[in-house]
Amino acid sequence: MILESVRVTNYKSIEDSDEVSIDPKITVLVGINESGKTVFLEALRKCRPVEKGVSFNYVEDYPRKDLLDYERVHTRSPAIVCALTYRLTADEVSEINEDLDLKLIDDLSFTLFHTYGNEATIGLEVPEESLIQKFVADAPLSPDIVAKVKDAKSLKELIGLLENEDLNAEATQFTESLKTRFDYNAAKWNDLVGWYVWRQHLRDSIPAFLYFDDYYLLGGKINLAELAQAVTARDNDQPIDDMYRTALSLFDMAGIDMEALTKPEGYESVKARLEGISNKITDTVFRYWTQNQQLDVEFDIREDPTDRPPYNNGSNLYIRIKNRRHRVTVPFSQRSKGFIWFFSFVVWFNSVKDQIRAGRDLILLLDEPGLSLHALAQKDFLKYIDDLSDNHQILYTSHSPFMVNSDRLHEVRTVEDDLEKGTKLSASLSGSDPNTIFPLQAALGYTIAQNLFIGAKNLLVEGPTDLIYLHYFSSMLEQAGRGSLRDDVVIVPVGGLDKLATFVALLRGNELDLVVVHDYAGGPDQRLQSLVREKLLHDRQVLNYAQFRDIGSAAGTNLAGTDIEDLISPELYIKLFNGAYKKELGRKTIKLGSLPGGDRIVDRIERHLAARSITLRPSGGYNHYLIANYLASNPVPISEIDDATLSRFEALSKEVNRLL
Repeated sequence: MILESVRVTNYKSIEDSDEVSIDPKITVLVGINESGKTVFLEALRKCRPVEKGVSFNYVEDYPRKDLLDYERVHTRSPAIVCALTYRLTADEVSEINEDLDLKLIDDLSFTLFHTYGNEATIGLEVPEESLIQKFVADAPLSPDIVAKVKDAKSLKELIGLLENEDLNAEATQFTESLKTRFDYNAAKWNDLVGWYVWRQHLRDSIPAFLYFDDYYLLGGKINLAELAQAVTARDNDQPIDDMYRTALSLFDMAGIDMEALTKPEGYESVKARLEGISNKITDTVFRYWTQNQQLDVEFDIREDPTDRPPYNNGSNLYIRIKNRRHRVTVPFSQRSKGFIWFFSFVVWFNSVKDQIRAGRDLILLLDEPGLSLHALAQKDFLKYIDDLSDNHQILYTSHSPFMVNSDRLHEVRTVEDDLEKGTKLSASLSGSDPNTIFPLQAALGYTIAQNLFIGAKNLLVEGPTDLIYLHYFSSMLEQAGRGSLRDDVVIVPVGGLDKLATFVALLRGNELDLVVVHDYAGGPDQRLQSLVREKLLHDRQVLNYAQFRDIGSAAGTNLAGTDIEDLISPELYIKLFNGAYKKELGRKTIKLGSLPGGDRIVDRIERHLAARSITLRPSGGYNHYLIANYLASNPVPISEIDDATLSRFEALSKEVNRLL
């Protein structure tokens, strides 16, 4: 049975959540603090809680601004808090059809309306016509009786018609069997088939909600006498300490009876059981935890009369983590908070249904899980959530972009607190507040960044202008049959040299090959030299455009200040400039001969514009990207590109290819 949709009304900050579709496996609630994510989970929890003593309290839960008005009508008309719609699985539908010996339904859904009276009404429609026809056709009824009852519209009407007839013994027995089977005299609904389906197939199969916001952490040592008392308390439905809950889950996971560890059967017997626990737990937990695969879980049982109570009373179970790389073991409690949380979560939820003695399916409500985990550990945690969702529907809240699968945004529901309408939930991201969807944007940005570096070989440049020129002239070189950039080179604009260190570190972590090419200001760039000193880059991986400006000179000697624009002949660049700014310049086109002297064409043009008081943008100068974009939109035929320009880009391409 799957929870298909939810609508919460008049609960704390939620006036009307609108109908919220619930994913069959995992639903992620994303929103800023105080938006109402936890409130939504709390409302669900109180509908069908696993725990005892959890229920709706209108004084505490009803929106305060309307509480006094509601109090006047609460007793006679408790307000609806949650409308929960469930859909049956194919197996459950088949089970109903087999029970009735008829393909009565193809699918079935129903809605439970939970109220502040802590009761629920059911919205369920089950078609009866075909079942009535089958009963009439199979019944031991005379033709004249069949004629009188065959047009009955409901099973209740059919039974009523039969009761009014003079039936023989066999027909009377048939009628009584219908009344007994479908609870005719005690049924609370007029729809007897719906009542039967509800009572026999639905009522006891509706999943319960299990809510977690304070997760059970496992201790590093556990007193076995105390644990034995916890087992007795649990079996008698008495509350037990959270640490013991997780400890019992650990034994369940290993398939070992806790009492067996305390039996006086000798060292070898106990040691074998401990190693069995160790192997099972290690295999299970480290199937998901990839942060450090050099770890093993080890257990030991011993007494310590010198310890503080209760650990000085009898035997204790000690949990230690062995690091195979460093050949050392440390107490479990001394591992990182993130590891302890992850370990405890996997142990507890591996057998959560058994631990809480649940006789029905569970829907897990997890509030902010994984907060103490590193980003990559959160991705490990999502793998476990995926596996856990094979047995349970899961709803969880999060602020972290790494707790959202960016390729499964259909699982996300945004939660926003509207000043006038209260908390609203939506599966649509288009109209959401930027603050709400920031984790999704970050998750998507991370994915894009990962996918951007799809090549094993990357050429890092300062900006999109470089990207356009390098792509364009490489295609011209390829067209001319000359040396162009390799097809597998990915050009990555990093947004300036100041951002280069971050990009280099990210790419280096992915073990990709890279080369940097940058504008040359007349001397070594300190930021790049720092990357070389820190061994994030090798000096041979760093190129500058000045090295390819004068093909005849020796590389690295007498280099002039050079931008990528200086690899283009001044005549061609001026032609592109005038074309890009044709509208703004009008008749004031720029002539190469009128430019002041200098090494860099960009600087020469900007000084010329300033001297002539020509304003092309408020901040002065001009938009360099606009010229590159003009070239891409208005390609110059290869016949109009001079050989010197092609030779410079060819030399650059060949060197990049060689280095990569």
